[in-house]
Amino acid sequence: MRTVNQPAEPPQSPAEMRRTALYLTLAQVPAGCVVSYGELAHLAGLGRAARWVGRTLSQLPADTKLPWHRVLGAGGRISLPVGSASGDEQRARLRDEGITVRNNRVDIQRHGWRPVEHSG
Repeated sequence: MRTVNQPAEPPQSPAEMRRTALYLTLAQVPAGCVVSYGELAHLAGLGRAARWVGRTLSQLPADTKLPWHRVLGAGGRISLPVGSASGDEQRARLRDEGITVRNNRVDIQRHGWRPVEHSG
């Protein structure tokens, strides 16, 4: 019996592999939880790439299903400006998930994602 070889998918570039690792990790952050840019980079195996994470997330298409709104600056700070469309959307989405936003911050101790605790 002869098998037909399927054409191999072209290998991903290093940049595509980094984005894929980021997106796969971000997709796991559950509703009601948040993660910092730096922690997300670390969990995705990207080292100290917090700024790269922020830049990459800022380039997501408007209709993305990824939970970008769950990613915050260090110490739970919301990085997007108050009064901006994206900042207002982030705050509204977080509140819809039961997360309290006070003084442009989220209590990361209370709402921080801890993957070991959330893995099933």
